[in-house]
Amino acid sequence: MSEIMGEMVSFRRMQDGTRKDYLLLDRSERYYALGLPDRVLEALRRLDHSLAGYPLSRLGHSLQVATRARSDGADDELVLAALIHDIGDELAPYNHAEFAAAIIRPYVRAEVTWIVEQHGLFQNYYYVHHLGGNRNARDRYKDHQWYGACAAFCERWDQASFDPDYPSQPLEAFEPLVRSILGRPAHDPRYIAEPIA
Repeated sequence: MSEIMGEMVSFRRMQDGTRKDYLLLDRSERYYALGLPDRVLEALRRLDHSLAGYPLSRLGHSLQVATRARSDGADDELVLAALIHDIGDELAPYNHAEFAAAIIRPYVRAEVTWIVEQHGLFQNYYYVHHLGGNRNARDRYKDHQWYGACAAFCERWDQASFDPDYPSQPLEAFEPLVRSILGRPAHDPRYIAEPIA
């Protein structure tokens, strides 16, 4: 990537950019995307020191959810989703589910993205009534094709994963999975650029 390192676009306003400028930026962005697995793993490690009050750190919870998913025979994309479903807690505490879904959207099937994006609403079922909220708000999606899958994700794995005695696998056990899925080419057509000529 050394050919990009010293290069810079010619514009000060995007509307003045040339094809050459945007080809340069496309190469630079593709190169930067290769580091996504490392950045996600680092963000997961930071969850070990966030959000007090639970019997596990957010990392411990995430590892437990992923371990439960793996133990239940979930496919790799769902295990990844289980691992990073709360990764947004640190930077987007009030919309962490959408944050996590945005990370995986280009790399996993739509069902998995939807589950991650909606898990916050579906988790409300377990506690929000104690705070005066509507625990059945998730039922607005009752007829959605993935309603049952998201409800199961929360019931079997997410809401059940605050047990400090549960034998969760360490982050290192999931690292190959993170690298495999987040290192593959993005499949969402919105993110696939034409090959560079």
